[in-house]
Amino acid sequence: MVALARDEILLLFDVDGTLTQPRSNVESEFEKFMYEQIKPRATIGIVGGSDLEKMFEQLNGRGILKHFDYVFPENGLVQIENGVEVGKESLQQHLGEETLQRFINFVLRYLSELKLPFKRGTFLEFRNGMMNVCPIGRQCTREERLTFNQYDNEHHVREKMIEVLHKEFADIDLTYSIGGQISFDVFPRGWDKTFALRHVTKPGKNYKEIHFFGDKTEKGGNDHEIYIDPRTIGHKVASPDDTRRILSEIFQL
Repeated sequence: MVALARDEILLLFDVDGTLTQPRSNVESEFEKFMYEQIKPRATIGIVGGSDLEKMFEQLNGRGILKHFDYVFPENGLVQIENGVEVGKESLQQHLGEETLQRFINFVLRYLSELKLPFKRGTFLEFRNGMMNVCPIGRQCTREERLTFNQYDNEHHVREKMIEVLHKEFADIDLTYSIGGQISFDVFPRGWDKTFALRHVTKPGKNYKEIHFFGDKTEKGGNDHEIYIDPRTIGHKVASPDDTRRILSEIFQL
């Protein structure tokens, strides 16, 4: 790679499966590598599907607001730069209450009739810029999470539900994106992780290269759109170790 100044290269990272193992906390050794080896060489940011509190939970608290130049929760619908919130979009305003309730009622009715090996609590989470639908409920244990993920790989519970939602809500321009092991996100078309690129490509931002690292890069995964976007150089990873290996290659560490 041609040597670039820190303010000419931007690295954007997914969280789950990229900076951490799924729904786990970042390891201290990896954290040290990011902050001491990578940050001095490049502008760094996080683009996650989760809300800010879940980012804090996985990445050791509010310190990420200081360590990362950009923090983009909810696919970048909340924009934080240098620790300060500079923008936010609202799903409620965009869709309207009537449409929202029609969608939520249908989802809850569908889930109530869905037979699974087990169900727990919190099946639909309403976020600022998206809804997260979880067939088994987000209050499952780590072991239950892994069990459902294996079950879903065989029975395609999430894929089948998304097919039904596509047909039922064909009149609403919604996108469905499978991320993580147990849930999928729902948001207006264009409100995927490429939304974050609107902020980092504004006038005054002069990055010569924007790299994106993520694990759910296949079609239907919540990293797919930003991974294939012509404005980014996409890197598919399977773990934080993968991320570290590729970064070490890029910067010849």
